[in-house]
Amino acid sequence: MQTMLGVIGGSGVYQIDGLEGASWVRVKSPFGHPSDDVLVGRLAGLPIAFLPRHGRGHVHTPSTVPYRANIDALKRLGVTDVVAVSAVGSLRADYAPGDFVIVDQYIDRTFAREKSFFGPGCVAHVSVAHPTCPRLSAACADAIDGPKIHMGGTYLAMEGPQFSTLAESRLYRAWGADLIGMTGMPEAKLAREAELCYASVAMVTDYDCWHDGHDAVDVSQVIQTLTANAGAARAMIARLAASLDKDRTPCPHGCDRALTHAIMTPPDKRDPALVASLDAVAGRVL
Repeated sequence: MQTMLGVIGGSGVYQIDGLEGASWVRVKSPFGHPSDDVLVGRLAGLPIAFLPRHGRGHVHTPSTVPYRANIDALKRLGVTDVVAVSAVGSLRADYAPGDFVIVDQYIDRTFAREKSFFGPGCVAHVSVAHPTCPRLSAACADAIDGPKIHMGGTYLAMEGPQFSTLAESRLYRAWGADLIGMTGMPEAKLAREAELCYASVAMVTDYDCWHDGHDAVDVSQVIQTLTANAGAARAMIARLAASLDKDRTPCPHGCDRALTHAIMTPPDKRDPALVASLDAVAGRVL
């Protein structure tokens, strides 16, 4: 199998520079329309698929992003590895605006989103004890040049679209969360169900509202920091593409085999319509 890198661009990252043979393609998914068409091409000889999470023009709220359709579309295109770039607030003094954090854990506080490809008629349980791929995460860290990098961080995913109250911000710090954002979940869970290696690169834009020395978050502040970091994020993708092996080998952490023992429903009890919709996500085991 050939390695294909999927990039999900969050706030501030709406394009990939230098793609050879670039074209926008429309991908049909049984889980609805993806956020946008997908930009495909090659970078350093590696096939790339880029999907703007909020759509071009930032038209999707965190709650209306079609997470299932997005992951399904990337899988249908042949993506093997997904790097998600997102803007986050910091819940730690030492994770400063402008820093990059390689996320390795999540606390999921979202409640208005479809969180699984599976359901009645085909039940599956995957492990997300370690929701990101260590191999791909390390490769992302190696590809970042310029911003300060923090290896590891717990991302609290809130529903949004409003920013936190002061009481919430203090509570999440007490829980041990390091970052707060609105789009990390269920994206990471769905990538695991789709047997994709997934890495999350978070760009810190603000200190949420807990920090006594900073005002409450406002969008103009976020955009200013994002603009400064977007170029570094795109440069990271270029260096990452050049560093990944073109020939795909099995993930040493088992991300690409997450469904091997996950499906509970026996074949004769499975809903044919649901099984048909899982042809890309779970075709290996179905």
